[in-house]
Amino acid sequence: MKRKLWWALVAIVLLLVLIQFIPVNRTNPPVTQEIVWNAPETKALAQRACYDCHSNETTWPWDSYVAPISWFIGNHIAEGRERLNFSEWDKPNAEAEEIIRSVRNDSMPLQSYLIMHPDAKLTAAEKEALIAGLNATLQADPPVPGRGERR
Repeated sequence: MKRKLWWALVAIVLLLVLIQFIPVNRTNPPVTQEIVWNAPETKALAQRACYDCHSNETTWPWDSYVAPISWFIGNHIAEGRERLNFSEWDKPNAEAEEIIRSVRNDSMPLQSYLIMHPDAKLTAAEKEALIAGLNATLQADPPVPGRGERR
């Protein structure tokens, strides 16, 4: 019994080592057109709470280099950029109402993101400031329609 347990443990460790060689795309594509923010404070709040998943300026955390966690993070960021990308404002993005609703309803940032990035958690006052800033920003520089819905 001990021998089977030993070999099972060796197999698991070997598998964990081998999956580290499966590549994950951790690139930050160039910024093609950044959204025109209404104020530096709005941009700072968005950078803190949104940019890691919704821009081409992702700060890749240490765990994005460790499989299988890296697979989850890579897929999550790719999906986030697909739905809304503040760095590609010249391409279709989520509707303005959806962006604001996601912040207002605490759908964004995701709770799973906040566990590893507690600094992205907004206070009630910061959340209201971000919503007001997003309203002003999105009225002045609305997104190109066509994204946002899940594919």
